[in-house]
Amino acid sequence: MTQEHYRIGVDVGGTFTDLSLINELTGALNNFKTPSTPDDPSEAIENGLKLVIEAGFDPKAIAHFGHGTTVATNIIIERKGSLTGLLTTKGFRDVLEIARQQRPHLYDYCIHRPVPLVERWLRIEVPERFTADGDEIVPLDESAVRAAAAQFRAAGIAAVAVCFVHSYRFDAHEKRAGDILREVLPGIPISLSSDVQPEFREFERFSTTVMNAYLTPRIAAYLDRLMHRSRDLGIRAVPHTVHSNGGLMSMETAKAYPVRTCLSGPAAGVVGAAQVAVAAGFPNAVTFDVGGTSTDVSLVLNGRGAYTPLRDVAGYPIRCPMLDVHVIGAGGGSIAWVDDAGAMKVGPHSAGAVPGPVGYMRGGTEPTITDANLHMGRLNPVALLDGAMPVDRTAATRVISEIAAKIGAAPDDVADGIIRIAVANMARAIRSVSIERGCDLNDFALVAFGGAGPLHATFVADEVGIPIVVVPEAPGTMCARGVLLSNISRSFVKSHVTALSDASWQEVLDNAAILTAEAEGWLISEGVDEALRQYVRVIEARYLGQNFEVRVEGDMIDEDAFVQAFYRVNDEVYGYHVEDREIEIVNARVEAIGNIARPLEQPPIVTGTVEGARLATRLVHMGQESDGWAEAGIYDRAKLPVGAMIVGPAIVEELTATTVLPSSWTATVDNWRNIILTRKAA
Repeated sequence: MTQEHYRIGVDVGGTFTDLSLINELTGALNNFKTPSTPDDPSEAIENGLKLVIEAGFDPKAIAHFGHGTTVATNIIIERKGSLTGLLTTKGFRDVLEIARQQRPHLYDYCIHRPVPLVERWLRIEVPERFTADGDEIVPLDESAVRAAAAQFRAAGIAAVAVCFVHSYRFDAHEKRAGDILREVLPGIPISLSSDVQPEFREFERFSTTVMNAYLTPRIAAYLDRLMHRSRDLGIRAVPHTVHSNGGLMSMETAKAYPVRTCLSGPAAGVVGAAQVAVAAGFPNAVTFDVGGTSTDVSLVLNGRGAYTPLRDVAGYPIRCPMLDVHVIGAGGGSIAWVDDAGAMKVGPHSAGAVPGPVGYMRGGTEPTITDANLHMGRLNPVALLDGAMPVDRTAATRVISEIAAKIGAAPDDVADGIIRIAVANMARAIRSVSIERGCDLNDFALVAFGGAGPLHATFVADEVGIPIVVVPEAPGTMCARGVLLSNISRSFVKSHVTALSDASWQEVLDNAAILTAEAEGWLISEGVDEALRQYVRVIEARYLGQNFEVRVEGDMIDEDAFVQAFYRVNDEVYGYHVEDREIEIVNARVEAIGNIARPLEQPPIVTGTVEGARLATRLVHMGQESDGWAEAGIYDRAKLPVGAMIVGPAIVEELTATTVLPSSWTATVDNWRNIILTRKAA
């Protein structure tokens, strides 16, 4: 008898923790959901794994265990990291404080930048200095490093960041300082900027390295708890964590570089949604992930998620390769409230998993987007999760009526207003990643997933002008399935800012060879077979005098081939290129990939009839600007056959989500079991 093997993907969200289990032999997929446990996310993962085992799956047969998490993001937002010290070059103590001297809103004097993660008294300077060309003009004062270590120990710090000037190129002083700190402070994690983020631009390098140190103790403790909980259940596979670029990294790598997990969960969703969109025939798409706490949107171009080298997380710049995901505080648990002027607002604060929306009967007292959808009949008024989670529509209507009384409006208008405000916020996020970057949304599909994505997708698509919506199978667990579609990966980079010439081009090739050797060593340490190893070479360059560089990918040995590729990328990014202007090389980068993911497989064909999938009809409020209260057909998605067509108004229910079709939309089921929603011609 052939031994079964399973791969499991876990996504820890603000409200629910989702698990997807795939049989490696048959491709059969099973999905599970359990409420998140914000105080210790590993507890919810354990609860979900218990559901898997109770369903009859052998924990010893789980060969791969990957997970995406928001733990790092939550630590940053809540400022609950560890007491951290910073060791830096004499004269650079205040780089974190000075920053870029940019105001997020130029004329708003009420906005303040977040305070540095390291207090000034814990930012200690030591004599040392390299020039940008590598000349040592001040040797490292080792006695000053030891004195600084003693100060850190007396202060009770839990982590140290070391950021020296020009260490992105010349790291000898940083490495020696790190050795001394580990000797004097055994057991205290040390983050070196030359290791965490070896690229030029002092402020971003300092900020990223400090963030890494700030996160390390708590992330390491969380991962250790997760390891123990999974081992206690009999799971032998060591957990891997999704990082912000959509790849996986081992437990040890995640402990060393927790800053790379800041967009862990959302990145997995983009990876999965991009593959679904391509399979469905839509290589250009906007991913639209609405959970209980937030909405995450991203752009997919030619089947690949958009990339960004830098982004802010809770006001702190982090520089590392990551998928460009825009996150806003609009989810099913987002709370509706009335401001001092009597205007209704929605979010960004959320009821989350605890106490949750009022209709969930877990102690919530404030009206949420979910309560508005319950009142309007868009969600099943009896129970969600295929009957496993009872809801109280009457309680939801009561809190909607309370806010209606406050502002002197009808409950239906208030519920509709809550949804319209949320939709407007979601649409604004989509425009920021698409229209504002020159994309014509008429040429894109909206891939809606998360527990509340399909619930709002048609309304958001109407708002931004997207003509097609794709709802994947089991959309509420898309991020967990995205984990299963992620490969092991890590980026290796070396900065060398220099004008392009024959000599500098040879240096670029030499750096690429060094980085490839480092990347190969890392893939070996991750246990990736030689046949599964892949290396993507990237040169980041710009015109002399420009502030920001562009990515040029490819195995370019020839200098002229690189120049032509650079021109093509500039045409794509800026709409022009200038052939007689000098080019400046900034970074050489090698992205190491371990191709361990199983490709997306077409599921078995479901047969039957549309009428056989029809459960009932009920009154559903489709919006004041649409149909108002209308009799809508209710369908069981699991019974919808391939090729089925549904005309709105209609509701499609399934375990992990609910899809809403107003009368202006139709839906069909494709061979991948995606629901393809299309706006009717006017």
